[in-house]
Amino acid sequence: MSDKKKMKIVYAALTVLFLMVEIIIALYVHDDFIRPYVGDGLVVMVIYFFIRIWIPEKVRLLPLYVFLFAAFVEVMQYFRLVELLGLGDSRFFRILLGSTFDFKDIICYGAGCLILGIWEWIWKKQKRRKI
Repeated sequence: MSDKKKMKIVYAALTVLFLMVEIIIALYVHDDFIRPYVGDGLVVMVIYFFIRIWIPEKVRLLPLYVFLFAAFVEVMQYFRLVELLGLGDSRFFRILLGSTFDFKDIICYGAGCLILGIWEWIWKKQKRRKI
């Protein structure tokens, strides 16, 4: 099995793992820290790992792109995108796209993407040592 295929499997497993953690947080954690802050940091990781299944390498700034996407979605909440699209009555779309803008969410997305960027940097540094 090639290294690329192994990485795709690892990224798929990480996507499922982080998605399961997100679902558990959404269903069972009703506090003032884990759900609003840790959950927002983890959601960018789910997106990142999902993208990495299909593009396992050669997107150097992927954590930045994921952050920009998440921040864009958050800003669209400010403009009430769900309501503008006529999806305000759909619980699914209110959860998926969000319905309340909060600048703290953008900070959490940034923290999650910063962790991903550091992880990538360490990963690449170790990979170069093996060569």
